[in-house]
Amino acid sequence: MIEIRGISKRYGSGTQVVQALCDVHMQISQGELLGLIGPSGSGKTSLLNILGCLDRPTGGTVIMKGRDLFHMTDAELTRYRASSLGFIFQNFSLFELLSARENVEYPLHLNGVPPSERRRRSGVALEQVGLAGKMDRRPGQLSGGEKQRVAIARALVHQPELVLADEPTANLDSEAGAGIIGLIRELNAALGVTFVVATHDPALISLLGRIEKIQDGRLV
Repeated sequence: MIEIRGISKRYGSGTQVVQALCDVHMQISQGELLGLIGPSGSGKTSLLNILGCLDRPTGGTVIMKGRDLFHMTDAELTRYRASSLGFIFQNFSLFELLSARENVEYPLHLNGVPPSERRRRSGVALEQVGLAGKMDRRPGQLSGGEKQRVAIARALVHQPELVLADEPTANLDSEAGAGIIGLIRELNAALGVTFVVATHDPALISLLGRIEKIQDGRLV
């Protein structure tokens, strides 16, 4: 499904250059649950940002189902990101003034989905993550684990090809974190959506599928 070819990423210039990624090669299969592990600062987030078309590599490219992502224009990448990718962040990134349902509907609104269909699909997504009874609650009325479940529903509601999760359990206690990874495993198996999950928590590694370790910007 995805072929990462010789990805490198540098930040800064002159004597202040930081080499975040160096000649990374990887293949990711359709429906795979890939764990990307490594310490903070190892390059995990830089690689996720490139996979998510949030950043362009300094060298190399990403082929997604035969399409070279970085031969696309910025406008094409924006449309691709909105239609084909889902994102889960460690800080949840929810709108505090919106209900759980309205947060989940947001990507559908951006994609021009009619209100009645947005409501139907957001309800299904929240049921899938176990929040059928809390659709009208705002983030401040939810626990950390429940907020992350809303974020997962939002990532899946537009039926993306790939979901990228950057440290999705970092702000949760160990029990809630294991529950979130367990939910990701269930949804991966049930829906066949490809997940790439970045974490530095060794307690979660056994709950993920295939593992790739990144250190100092290189796969090891």
